[in-house]
Amino acid sequence: MQTIQLVGAVLFGLALLHTFAAKYFEKLSQRHPRHAGLFHLLGEVEVVFGFWAFILMLALAFLNGGQAAIAYAESRQYTEPLFVFVVMVVAASRPVTECVQRVLSALARRTPAPTELALVWLGLALVPLTGSLITEPAAMTLAALMLAPLIFRDGMPEWLKYGALGVLFVNISIGGMLTSYAAPPVLMVAATWDWNTSYVATHFGWKAVIAVVINATVISFMLRKHLRAPVGTAPATPAVPLAVTLIHLGFLAAVVMLGHHPVLFLGIFMLFLGFTTAYQRHQSPLIIKEGLLVGFFLAGLVVLGGMQQWWLQPIVESLSPLALFFGAMSLTAITDNAALTYLGSLIDGMSAEAQYMLMAGAVTGGGLTVIANAPNPAGVALLRRGFLDQSIGTLGLLAGAAAPTAVAAMAFLLL
Repeated sequence: MQTIQLVGAVLFGLALLHTFAAKYFEKLSQRHPRHAGLFHLLGEVEVVFGFWAFILMLALAFLNGGQAAIAYAESRQYTEPLFVFVVMVVAASRPVTECVQRVLSALARRTPAPTELALVWLGLALVPLTGSLITEPAAMTLAALMLAPLIFRDGMPEWLKYGALGVLFVNISIGGMLTSYAAPPVLMVAATWDWNTSYVATHFGWKAVIAVVINATVISFMLRKHLRAPVGTAPATPAVPLAVTLIHLGFLAAVVMLGHHPVLFLGIFMLFLGFTTAYQRHQSPLIIKEGLLVGFFLAGLVVLGGMQQWWLQPIVESLSPLALFFGAMSLTAITDNAALTYLGSLIDGMSAEAQYMLMAGAVTGGGLTVIANAPNPAGVALLRRGFLDQSIGTLGLLAGAAAPTAVAAMAFLLL
């Protein structure tokens, strides 16, 4: 073990502790207004891993030299952070969100349940499942924007907000298991393990659908007495023309299809920004800041996570299939499920049962923490203002995700 590997593990541990303490920094910003800006910055969950990644780069430069630090940073793969940033901004644009809202509202009105209750259920069940088509980050963005005025608002009990957030995160994590390209953990192993969409859907997808429906139904039932029609959400501006909506949906489809080619999807994004500027009257402010913060968080996780293979991979290799499921579910909470399955893909001769257990455990634990699944930071960025102190507590999320995680575990292990 090299010194820098030990330093990397220590800094990764400090970053994890920082995520637990993020809410505390927000309180410090209120107690010490003179340094409120600094404490508020350190209290941003999306900043945590990027901040500690810079500390790691400084340590690497000090120990191994500046060129080694630059070489390591440039050796990392940043496609996922860039993609999540781009797809968040495009999916959250007014023409796309209004289109999705109209479709879901039409479906809700055709159900026997009250409209608000039906919308909550659709946002927690149907939208996460569409992540199998439009990718999980896009589904998270749309679900968060749709659910924010219904659940994550003043007047809703805090424990129910965390319960709904836990269900959303778990359902997004497992909701992409109907295809082989939408869930980051599946994407990491699909080519190596020869998994196509048919294989993923038949081994994981239908079980995920059952767990998603159960989770969404239970939390919707618990929320029913506290739901009310959103106040002041009716658009004051003219409806977006159909042509503009179709163009935005085309941009979103192009970004999704080119999601593994950053040069191309960033080019599409530049065209998208130009189009939104040309037709500002049909737009709302783009979530550039939120998207950049999420991208910064994921890029920091890529840099810090690259130093953890020396201790993570031996753990994965040493576990029996059943232990591997629970080990992957637990390790996902402190790493990232895509990084974990990628390490599994490096193991030669892994049995089909072990492959299944690793993947099932990784996606099951994807809602336990902010860092467990790539789309989670997007949900935090869009929903945190609905919580006390405008921040999401790590322990609150863990508690809220416990029950839906157990439902997903039973679906993958028993069905």
